[in-house]
Amino acid sequence: MAFISAVGIGAPARSILSHPRRHALTTARPVVVRPASAAAVRMDASTTPSASAPKTVGIGIIGCGRIGQVHAKAISSTLGAKLVAVADPFEKFGRAVASEFSTTWVADWKELVANPEVDGVVIGSPTPFHAEQIIACAEAGKAIFCEKPISNDLATIDNCLEAVDKSGVKLLVGFQRRFDSNFQKVKSVVSSGAIGDVRTFTITSRDPAPPPADYLAKSGGIFLDMASHDFDMARFVCGAEIESVFVTGAAIESAAQEAGDLDTVITVLKMSNGAFGTIENSRRCGFGYDQRVEVFGGKGSVIGSNKANDTVTVNTDSGIDSSLPFDFFMDRYAAAYTGIMGAFVDMVAQDGEVPVGGADGRAPIVAAKAAQLSVKEGRLVRLDEVDLVKATAGAL
Repeated sequence: MAFISAVGIGAPARSILSHPRRHALTTARPVVVRPASAAAVRMDASTTPSASAPKTVGIGIIGCGRIGQVHAKAISSTLGAKLVAVADPFEKFGRAVASEFSTTWVADWKELVANPEVDGVVIGSPTPFHAEQIIACAEAGKAIFCEKPISNDLATIDNCLEAVDKSGVKLLVGFQRRFDSNFQKVKSVVSSGAIGDVRTFTITSRDPAPPPADYLAKSGGIFLDMASHDFDMARFVCGAEIESVFVTGAAIESAAQEAGDLDTVITVLKMSNGAFGTIENSRRCGFGYDQRVEVFGGKGSVIGSNKANDTVTVNTDSGIDSSLPFDFFMDRYAAAYTGIMGAFVDMVAQDGEVPVGGADGRAPIVAAKAAQLSVKEGRLVRLDEVDLVKATAGAL
C-alpha cells in the first residue's frame, strides 16, 4: 500500500509495533535489551568462522515503525549481517523491536550513527527527517539505505546527494519493487533484446483502499506518495529517462476531495529512447492490490502479472476460479524487501555497485512535480520545465 509510510500511517496495524507518525526526536541513555530466556549459542567446527571469512557487516536502523520492523527481520536473516542497534525516540516501540531481534535500542539516532560497530545505516524514519540523517551518515562515513523519498523537495535532495558525493559513501534508495521477481524478469527480458526495441509500456498500480483524508492532506499528493514507485518502474523496465508527462485524473471519492488530491489518474509518459506508455493509478481496487506491467516491443511483449497467495486454478463446468491478488503491500513485496536489504548488505560488504542510487531516487520526484503541473495547467509538461538543475541519470 503506497500510503503506509515508514511508521505505518494510514492503515489498520498488521503489527503490535505500528504507531502514529513521529515529529520529534529525543535523547536518552542507550538500553541493551536481551530476551528473558537468552541462552549461549553453541558453535562447532561447521559454524565457527574461519580466519578468511568476510567481515560481518554491522547495520543500524533508524525508525522502529512498520517498515523498520520489515528491515530488521530481513537483516536478521541475511548471512554476513548483524543488526547492531535500532534507534527510535519512542521507548515502547524501540524496546519491542530490540527485544524481538536481540539487539540494542537507543532513543537518539545520532548515537547510532556514531557507533563504530555500525557500517551501514537504514533510514526508516518519517520523510522530514531523511535529509538530516543522510547528511549525518555521510559525514560519519557510513553506507546509507534510505526509504523513498529522500525528500519531496529537489533542492533538499541535491544537498543530500552533494554530501554523499563529497564523503564518498554509498547511498541506496529503497525502491523495493525493482527487486520483485516479476519485475526483475521483465527488466531482464527487455534488456536481452528478446522483444526487440521498446515501443510502448503499460503500468497498472492500484491500491485496495484509500487512506483517510487527514493522511492524504499531508502525503504530498498521489504523484509523490503513490505514483513515484511507478515513475521509477517506467525508468527501470524501459532503461530510459522520462522526458514528458501528460495527466488526466479525478477525485472520485470523498477522502481525496476533502484533501484536494486525486484518487484516479492516468499519466502518459514519453521516454528518452522514443518509447511511450501509460501509468494507471487508483487509490481503490475492489479485487486487491493490483500491480502489473507490460512492455511491448518490435518482436513481442513481456508481461508481469499480479501475485496471489497461490497459483491454483480450479476449472469446472460452472466456471474457472483462481485466487485474488494479495491485498496488502507487505505481502505482495515481502520477498522484494528481503532482496533489497540483501543487496544493501552485499554493497557494503563487497564495496560493490549501488543498484538504486541517489539519482534514481531524485528522478521520480521530478516526474511527480511535472505531473502535478500537468494537472494544474491541463497540458503536457516536459520534465526539464520543473528541473532546472538536471542530475546525472542513475542506474536505471
